[in-house]
Amino acid sequence: MGKMVQSWLRIGFLKNGYGLRVTPLIPYTFDMKSPSATNVPTLLKILPTYTGVSSLKEALNHPQAIRLLWLEILFNDQLDVNPWLAHQDVQSAFTKACSWYTAYRTLIHATIDRSPLPHQPNAIDPREYRVFAEALQFVARSSPHD
Repeated sequence: MGKMVQSWLRIGFLKNGYGLRVTPLIPYTFDMKSPSATNVPTLLKILPTYTGVSSLKEALNHPQAIRLLWLEILFNDQLDVNPWLAHQDVQSAFTKACSWYTAYRTLIHATIDRSPLPHQPNAIDPREYRVFAEALQFVARSSPHD
């Protein structure tokens, strides 16, 4: 068992006309060496529908879920990937999500509410736009937007 770390999880946020209003944070504890679905809340939106996985730990053992993980990160700001960033697949998905967010942040914010991702000016593959648009439409239909 690794070093236990106390952190905070943002439950969500609402966008109003003048900025972001953050909901209260709740504490949670995770094991730095072996995060798991039992000690790190994973609130998945896209992966359960498209792949059938119900946790980030399960997703990392599912090839299709790994290919779609960047979409989950991009459109689900309730998902805390920080405890998982040591995993190469999560790092790659996070970088890709940040690149797509940088390229399409105006469209994303016009369609759904989400907190900003870090600026990442890497090139995106335009062949993946269809899956991006489909996932954005799916998330937009399943969540309210002001």
